[in-house]
Amino acid sequence: MSEGRRVSGTRTRQKAYEGQASGPLVARTGLRRMFDEFRNLTTSSPARFAVLVFSTLVLVFTALLSLPAATASGKSAPLADAVFTAVSTICVTGLSTVDVASFFSPFGKVIIYIGVNIGGMGVLTLASILGLVISKRLGLRAKLIAASDTNPLRSHAGPVNEGQTVRLGEVGQLLRTVAMSTLVIEVAVALALFPAFILAGIQPLDALWYAPFYAAMAFTNTGFTPNPGGLAPFADDFILLTILMTGVFLGSIGFPVIYTLWKHVWHVRRWSLHAKLTLITTVALFVAGAVAFFALEFDNPKTFGSMPAWDTTFQAFFLSAMTRSGGFSVIDIGNLNGSSLIVGCMLMFVGGGSASTAGGIKVTTLAILALAVWSEARGRRSVEVFGRRIPSDVQRVGLSVVAWGATVVALSTIVVTQISRQDVGDVLFDVISAFGTVGLSTGVTSELPDPAVYVMALTIFMGRVGTVTLAAAVAATSRSQLYSLPVERPIVG
Repeated sequence: MSEGRRVSGTRTRQKAYEGQASGPLVARTGLRRMFDEFRNLTTSSPARFAVLVFSTLVLVFTALLSLPAATASGKSAPLADAVFTAVSTICVTGLSTVDVASFFSPFGKVIIYIGVNIGGMGVLTLASILGLVISKRLGLRAKLIAASDTNPLRSHAGPVNEGQTVRLGEVGQLLRTVAMSTLVIEVAVALALFPAFILAGIQPLDALWYAPFYAAMAFTNTGFTPNPGGLAPFADDFILLTILMTGVFLGSIGFPVIYTLWKHVWHVRRWSLHAKLTLITTVALFVAGAVAFFALEFDNPKTFGSMPAWDTTFQAFFLSAMTRSGGFSVIDIGNLNGSSLIVGCMLMFVGGGSASTAGGIKVTTLAILALAVWSEARGRRSVEVFGRRIPSDVQRVGLSVVAWGATVVALSTIVVTQISRQDVGDVLFDVISAFGTVGLSTGVTSELPDPAVYVMALTIFMGRVGTVTLAAAVAATSRSQLYSLPVERPIVG
């Protein structure tokens, strides 16, 4: 009897203990499952992780910019304006439905300043830098996430030729380069801008704020301005404008190129193919754009026509640099000739370098497709340049990027034009500016109704996150095909 009572009592106490522990245990199991699912999401697909984090940041900065303290009037910003400014900030675009200088308070401008630096460095790269600082090392998963931010091909399943990009063993060094280059370049540009603002007649306290703000906007290729009138008061200050162009150029070539120059600045033969293509194409577009703007605008009295020859030449180069992704402007873009707007659209659609603060389809995409066309015209079966062969999968990705970009621009232009009833030419310019995260505007963006504003915000988001990343984020895991179908050639052209 006593043993039966002891056994019965033990079972009763065990059931009671299990009943008390089941609640916390189930809760812990549920939290653990949610954590595992989130970890699998972030590590299995860096592309999906990019979309998730960028979306989260947009929501956070929308809430911050909606605060009454963020506006100069002390009232909450309209939802459409807050959303659009948040997207334009995180995606380092510079387009705005309001006048940033007069609409937002100093607190709101600080929020924008922080946001463009986060967006400029890239959320994936920033997350990896923080992980490196905390843990003092990078694991394989963290390296893969960081590497995917420097080469969109890693977003796809399958092997990646390491000769075409940054090696996994160098990701830690690359991240240090990202952090150091961002800090050093922005500080250097700010130090150069401070005396330039003083010489331009700006009060020292204002110059102390203008200098780092403009430095961040130049390096991140954003184009927001903290002062009324923007750069118009400094249109004749060639030193200040040259400093801004330098910051825009360094931000637009991309961190992998900066990393290559950091390691092999005087050894051109050791530069990667990506660095060579980026620099050559960037300089070529910069010069070609300046020549085009000079030829098309030298007799336009509303833009360059009333300037001396030297001023016209300089402003043509400045406009060429800004249409690549800088977003600053000393003239009213709406006063450009229609032919110049077309040239601007072409430059904005191309954008800057891969893994940079610039947008667009990227200069390497243009270079690879141009080389493919040249090789086809000469009857070569492979695309070769600088003693290297560019594989066919890179060419297919380039074609996909162009196709997706053109589709996004076309659909957005149709929808915005239909909603706003604005001139289709002006809408097309602003839409490409949004997709290329440039920030130049003919004035249409500030006059759009709320539905069109949301369409433009979505266009900015898709342009910044990248067509390759978006495609990889929604695509299923790739499947290996172990067979090939019979060949039949359709007529092309």
